[in-house]
Amino acid sequence: MELIDTHCHLQFDAFDADRDEVVQRARDAGVQAIVTLATDLPSCSKVLELAETYPDVYAGVGIHPTDVARHREADVERIRELAKHPRVVAIGEIGMDFYWDRSTADLQRRFFRRQLELAADLNLPVVIHNRRAGSAILEVLNELGTLPVKGVFHCYSEGKQYASEVLERGFYISFTGNITYSKSKWPEISKVVPLERLLLETDSPFMTPVPHRGKRNEPAFVKHIAEKHAAIREMDINEIARMTSANARSLFNLPERP
Repeated sequence: MELIDTHCHLQFDAFDADRDEVVQRARDAGVQAIVTLATDLPSCSKVLELAETYPDVYAGVGIHPTDVARHREADVERIRELAKHPRVVAIGEIGMDFYWDRSTADLQRRFFRRQLELAADLNLPVVIHNRRAGSAILEVLNELGTLPVKGVFHCYSEGKQYASEVLERGFYISFTGNITYSKSKWPEISKVVPLERLLLETDSPFMTPVPHRGKRNEPAFVKHIAEKHAAIREMDINEIARMTSANARSLFNLPERP
């Protein structure tokens, strides 16, 4: 069984003590590729270093909405240069977040738009962070009109109608470990996502799935999220793994498994 974790943050300090072991545990669990996402300029360098170190780790570069206040808009051009690295497969993690910080709404919007335009120019997918900013994100996408933006809404947090809208625009959707929590509403919402638009992610070290909830999350645990999707759809987990991995390879232009 082949699994792909399309969203984690291996560069975070939470993995400093055992990063080699974390990557090996992922391999042992059947994870064939890991996409680790930057959140600011310093972490862009870190994810590139990790992608150069581990052959099954790939990088996304970008400025997270909660980090935009620490950057200049000119820094987006630095992201452009970093994105030319052969191990970069996405622009991200980018987006808008009105849960942690509404005070920078206008700045978030400008950074988001600039990075969407950059991704379209470089023909790279985007990894979109959305927390209580769904309407604003759609507004920015509408402003861009026919600009060829592709990507994924990660850690999906909206309803069924919103899912239909982003799917109609050609985006993929992924859910984190919260889909495994008791009384979670995400299993029901996930049913509207066609299997050919579904991706797997952990968002490590956050959003740890059951049965490891309460511990640090890591890419090996993506198997539990695949198992949950299989249970929700009453499908064999091998088919979930096969389709989501094919989706990930298509979106992020990952090489085929040897």
